[in-house]
Amino acid sequence: MLWLYLLGAVTVLVIAVRRLRGRLVPMDDELYSKRVALDHIESGVAWVRADGEIGWVNVALAATLGMSPEKILRRPWMEIFGAVQREYSQMLLQGKAHFEMAGQVRVTLVAIHDHNMRFVGHHCLVEDRRRERELENRIQQLTSAAEEAARVPKVKISRWESLAKAGR
Repeated sequence: MLWLYLLGAVTVLVIAVRRLRGRLVPMDDELYSKRVALDHIESGVAWVRADGEIGWVNVALAATLGMSPEKILRRPWMEIFGAVQREYSQMLLQGKAHFEMAGQVRVTLVAIHDHNMRFVGHHCLVEDRRRERELENRIQQLTSAAEEAARVPKVKISRWESLAKAGR
């Protein structure tokens, strides 16, 4: 008789495990698709664990920092992004903080909490503005070159006008 109860309990457990697996497979697919999207986003993204070590980084951030993703993983994030204790404290208090690195890269820190509101880490979202700055400098150079080119003919024309007035 006891074996019949055990068989029933095992059957119930097998059914429960199958249902649980059925619920987890779509969640795994969703997590995978989000990870693929983050890997291919143009901006840099890093996940920093609560202990301060980088747990995940996408290819764009690694390229921005000029390092391979493997060299960035498990390193303290403050070692890579510099001592930004004030911004880190602001992120912990307000949930979000911004700072710039060398005027070229804008970093946004976003705090992440679990369902019990415990701090579990944060995301570093990095926007590389070097290309934008290069284009702005190039536009400025072209504008000044165009202004210089526009000024040269005016000087020559005014010289010819003065010669014409003099009767030459």
